[in-house]
Amino acid sequence: MLLIATGILVTANVALGVPPINRTVLGKLAVKGYDCVSYFEKGKAEKGTKEFSHKHRGAVWRFSTPKHLETFKENPKKYAPQYGGYCAWAVSQGSTANINPKAWKLVDGKLYLNYSNSIQAKWEEDIPGNIAKADRIWPTLIDKNEKKPSTSPKLEKTP
Repeated sequence: MLLIATGILVTANVALGVPPINRTVLGKLAVKGYDCVSYFEKGKAEKGTKEFSHKHRGAVWRFSTPKHLETFKENPKKYAPQYGGYCAWAVSQGSTANINPKAWKLVDGKLYLNYSNSIQAKWEEDIPGNIAKADRIWPTLIDKNEKKPSTSPKLEKTP
């Protein structure tokens, strides 16, 4: 019975879509608390701090410096990762997956994150093709109602 209920919840969540920003359960951190501006400015994955935090689109974004915080506030679309910070390869395959902030790549001025280094290597086999597929698929995966948090439906007990 538990497996059936779990399957129903998973199916229902896919039908509802995922939140537009991938965030941790605890703290609602985007990019698992890493500084997304650092990828552009320093060319590396760098953890942000609680001291330099900003709430944006239902997630808490952390930065390593006050300058990075201000840079993000001025143009979040430029610095936020593509596909809401979900794994770029997974999105290209019609799904979503969590990420490893150290599995990343900048392509044409955009940040792409992946689940792991091995998944990133798969994604890199056809970067233009995978980006084109993910760009088409991404809008179908997200919860369009950004103002209301995405929640799991409640199962009703049958008599």
